[in-house]
Amino acid sequence: MPKMKTRKAVSGKVRLTGTGKLKHARCGRRKLMSGKSPKRKRQLRRPAFIEGGLESVFKQLMCCH
Repeated sequence: MPKMKTRKAVSGKVRLTGTGKLKHARCGRRKLMSGKSPKRKRQLRRPAFIEGGLESVFKQLMCCH
């Protein structure tokens, strides 16, 4: 059976942490920042983690079983 190809769109946006969690950047920080409160902008700087059933799907797309 041939090797599975890594989905480059996913691998560019998601990182695998040392404990096996999938970390990604939050959306909403590219434009229209002047209308957002400082608290909201500060919270958007923190990374988000993929949890639940989607985690196994993303790991399969990244070929990191």
